[in-house]
Amino acid sequence: MTKSYIMHELKDYALISLGVILYAMGVTIFMLPYNLTTGGVAGIASIVYYATGIEVQVTYIIINAALLVAAIKVLGIRFCFKTIYAVFFMTFILWLLQRIIEIPDPANPGEMMLPKFIGEESFMACVLGAIFCGIGVGVCFENNGSTGGTDIIAAIVNKYKTMSLGSVIMACDIVIISSCYFIFHDWFRVIYGFVMLFICATTIDYWMRRRHQSVQFMIFSRNPDAIADAIVKMHHGVTMLDGQGWYTRTDRKVIVSVVRRREQFVIQRMIKSIDPYAFVSMTDASGVWGEGFDQIKVSEKKKKEDRNKKNAVLVCVTNNTTKIDTAQQKLGDYYDIRSLLQVGCDTRKEFYSVILGQDPRKRVSFVKKFFGFDAFYLAKDGTVTLVQGNYDQAEYDITQHSDLDALQQYLEKGRGKKK
Repeated sequence: MTKSYIMHELKDYALISLGVILYAMGVTIFMLPYNLTTGGVAGIASIVYYATGIEVQVTYIIINAALLVAAIKVLGIRFCFKTIYAVFFMTFILWLLQRIIEIPDPANPGEMMLPKFIGEESFMACVLGAIFCGIGVGVCFENNGSTGGTDIIAAIVNKYKTMSLGSVIMACDIVIISSCYFIFHDWFRVIYGFVMLFICATTIDYWMRRRHQSVQFMIFSRNPDAIADAIVKMHHGVTMLDGQGWYTRTDRKVIVSVVRRREQFVIQRMIKSIDPYAFVSMTDASGVWGEGFDQIKVSEKKKKEDRNKKNAVLVCVTNNTTKIDTAQQKLGDYYDIRSLLQVGCDTRKEFYSVILGQDPRKRVSFVKKFFGFDAFYLAKDGTVTLVQGNYDQAEYDITQHSDLDALQQYLEKGRGKKK
């Protein structure tokens, strides 16, 4: 276990603690004194508190103990360790904050009550409480943790589906908030609960998106090569487009690059230092998927359907029409055999020709890494090198086969197992 790993873990736990404290403040300072109800286990615990007087941390820990079993099985032990820590720390903080802020109840001598710090402004308490709770949950999720309850359900769903965390939590919590009507018989409190839920979910989504927001640069410069090289040295991708200045009728290069929003000012300063007269257009990129950014989430069921459906693409790493036709005749029942040119790999360009001049394993790995398709190389002696695997994996499954017949049997056997 390296020092950097330990420091990273300690940072996670410190930030999870901060998130828990913010969430607990939202509950104890803004929600409980005003008899408001939010979603999740905290909402259930608050309803139990209003109905029976049992303090929220007691109900909170009991319900989460059951939900953590699901977290261990589905989300993994690392997520679960931090969630267990967050649940127990939340239980302690809820108790501690109540002990710190409670005051004697003037209407009931000998009893304690939670004070209303912002007077009778219930709606303001609703808004502030939701913001504190939303940021707290967002901070915990951002650092591989959870405050428990419906957060665990949301994390499980988000692992397999493209639904946002806030939407999942909102769907889980509608019934919880509606049930507070049976305690107070007051629809205004139900409405406040839904307002609090909406603000909390919106805050969570904003907090989670802020680190993943990206921008796209289009740069028109008289020194495009220097700018492109500088962007590449900053470990960002660059695409150079051919353009033409219509007024001057001269050819121009247009640089396109997508970077995280937090890095936009570094890129701007770099461009200005190289070409202060460059024309730059920057636009928001609402969704960016690919290497260095987010991954496209597809359910396992959909992946299996795509793998098993007829005519899945398989690239023959060549542009030799004879080899393509031979492979299509042999494998065409289940695969659409494509050449390098058909998937956008132009071997007439120097970059591709150098890479594809290497040994068969490197050839097929190159096609898999940069074009995403399963691929095979048919050598002059008839032997076949096949690469398969998930696009987002660091290493792929590479196998050797004596000829196309052996490859066909191997692929059919694999299809049978997947079915």
